[in-house]
Amino acid sequence: MQLFLDALEAIKWNEDVTRLFHGRGGRYVGSEHLCLDWFNPVLLLTSFTLLTDADRDVVIDAITQRWQALTPNEPLNLVYQYRSGGQTHTECMAGSVPEPHIVTENGACFQVHLLKGQNHGLFLDMCQGRQWVREHTINKKVLNLFAYTCGFSVAALQGGAIDVVNIDMSKGALAIGKQNHLLNDFRGGAKFLGHDIFKSWGKLTKLGPYDLIIADPPSNQKGSFVATKDYARLLKRLPELLKEGGDLLLCLNAPELGIDFLKGQVAEYSPDLVFQEQIDNPEAFSDIDPNKALKVLRYQ
Repeated sequence: MQLFLDALEAIKWNEDVTRLFHGRGGRYVGSEHLCLDWFNPVLLLTSFTLLTDADRDVVIDAITQRWQALTPNEPLNLVYQYRSGGQTHTECMAGSVPEPHIVTENGACFQVHLLKGQNHGLFLDMCQGRQWVREHTINKKVLNLFAYTCGFSVAALQGGAIDVVNIDMSKGALAIGKQNHLLNDFRGGAKFLGHDIFKSWGKLTKLGPYDLIIADPPSNQKGSFVATKDYARLLKRLPELLKEGGDLLLCLNAPELGIDFLKGQVAEYSPDLVFQEQIDNPEAFSDIDPNKALKVLRYQ
C-alpha cells in the first residue's frame, strides 16, 4: 500500500472527472486493490479487498492531508466503497455528496450517483471513446447500443450528430440519460428505446441505416449480455444496420477476454468488416497488460 501513499503526494485534480490512482492496472505493487477517482466535488476511494480498520484509517488520513495541502479552504467530501464479487459496501466517510450530483467531462455535464451500487453513471475509462465520438459525428446518424446513461449520445450531439438512437434494457438508466441530454441543452435529436436489443432488430432497421454504430455491452450480465456467447449474435446482425463506409465501435471491458477474442469474433461472424484502429485508453488507466484493460476497436 506504500506506493499508493507515495502516489498521493503527486496527485492533482481540476474541474473534470478523472481517475487519480489506478491500482487495478498492476503498476503499483501492493496497491493493486485501490483506486481513487475525482467526481467533483467528491473523492471516491474504491478497494477490491477488505481493508483493516487500521489500513483504512491510514489511507483516509493520507487522502485528507493531500486534500488540505491542495484545497485548504474547502471541506473534504470522501466516499469509500469496498467491492468483492457481487457485494458492495459504500459509505460517506467525510463531508457529503451533492444531490443531484452533476459532474463535467470535456464540456459536457453528467449526473452521477456514487452511493448507489458499483456503476456510478459514467464510466471514466471510456473518456477517450467519448472524445473520439465528439470528433467524428458531424452530420452523422448514430446508433448507441447498450446506451446505459447515454454518455456516447451526449458526445455525439456535441460533435454535431443529426440523430442518435439510444437503446438499453434498463429504463432507469435511460431516464438518467434523458436528464443528461437536458443538462447539456439537447432537447431534440435523440431517441430512447427501453428494449432488448436482440428483440428489436426490426425497429432498429426501420430507424437506420447508421453512419456510426457503438456497441458497449456489459461483459457478463445474465439476462442482458454475456460476451462469450452474445457478441457472436450481435456481430451477425450489425453490418446490415451500417451505411456503406460507416464506422462501428466495438467495446469490451473484460479482463479475462483479450483483444484477440474480439478480433476473432469479428473475423468469424462479420468477415466483411475491416479493422481500422484501436482507440487508446486514458493515460490514467494505464495497465501493465493491455489485454486486461478496456478494448475499443473501430471497424468499417
